[in-house]
Amino acid sequence: MSRLPSKSALKQELVQILEADLETLERAQQAALEGATHEEAKPENDKDTRALEQSYLARGQAMRIEELRTGLAQVRAMPVRDFESGDPAALGAVVTLEDDEGERTLFIAPAGGGSRLADGTIQVTTPRAPLGRALLGKTEGDDFELRIDGKARVFSVVSLA
Repeated sequence: MSRLPSKSALKQELVQILEADLETLERAQQAALEGATHEEAKPENDKDTRALEQSYLARGQAMRIEELRTGLAQVRAMPVRDFESGDPAALGAVVTLEDDEGERTLFIAPAGGGSRLADGTIQVTTPRAPLGRALLGKTEGDDFELRIDGKARVFSVVSLA
């Protein structure tokens, strides 16, 4: 297996991804707010709901922004530590799994699930995701079964760092 980047580097890369996502979402929300209050958004008749739709969009984006801010704060606060042999998987662990589809390396973080780090070689999972939840507490050498898309898959924890 190739050498993994440091956990500090992985954490920093994830922070940068979340910051960029937050910035993009804040710009989109501002555009939706402006669209909802713009002179041209005033209803032309009782069937015209453009302004209402823009306000719903802006509200949904505001909720997502708060969720993203919370996740970003949690990632920033996440301790970076080394896991020793026999330690259970927890936040901050880099876990290599193997199943019938091959090996994959995951970084367990409080937010940013699905993000790809280290040039796409490491995927972020969170305790809210089924795979992340199943990983918590597992140790090197453990096997576990998880149903994905209705199909049972068996995973082996190859390494945990």
